[in-house]
Amino acid sequence: MIETLKKWDEDLFLWLNSFHADWLDPIVFQMTETITWIPLYAFLIYWIFKVDRANAWWVLGGVALTILAADQFTSGFLKPLMERLRPCHDPRWEGIMHNYGRCGGLYGFVSSHAANTFGLAVFLNRKLKGKMKHLRWLYVYALVVSYTRIYLGVHYPFDIILGAAIGTLIAWISWFFIVFAKRELVKQILK
Repeated sequence: MIETLKKWDEDLFLWLNSFHADWLDPIVFQMTETITWIPLYAFLIYWIFKVDRANAWWVLGGVALTILAADQFTSGFLKPLMERLRPCHDPRWEGIMHNYGRCGGLYGFVSSHAANTFGLAVFLNRKLKGKMKHLRWLYVYALVVSYTRIYLGVHYPFDIILGAAIGTLIAWISWFFIVFAKRELVKQILK
């Protein structure tokens, strides 16, 4: 069963990775870079303070906790544990797959980009539900960033799917933790 899933994952990767254009490569590469998204992050911080000043630091703390936990779990724990080569490091795909830019670390299971971006999207949509319009667009941002990883040849689709699931789970845990911590702190202050 595992071998069948792995084969499907590899076949889907090769099919998705085959859709590329030389003129699009530098654009997609730039879309995967954190620096590209700094204006979005600055805009989000501005709007968080604008719509919920009283809780803004709790929200930003929850975002930081989500991204830190998702990144450390995927990069620090799962990648070394699973030791699944990134497609761009796998000699079987040499000359078959498209890789643009750098390849990254040796192992790629699971995608930290997917975990971090979906963690951010889920946490903010949960924490600021009803306070900020159009937060659902963060899911499009997470999908775009995640897809760039397949396009660039550094992750298989299952790396992305499982990374997104882990980011989602960690976002929910962070949300529960932040809500609980804030409630307990308020209780202590009111005593």
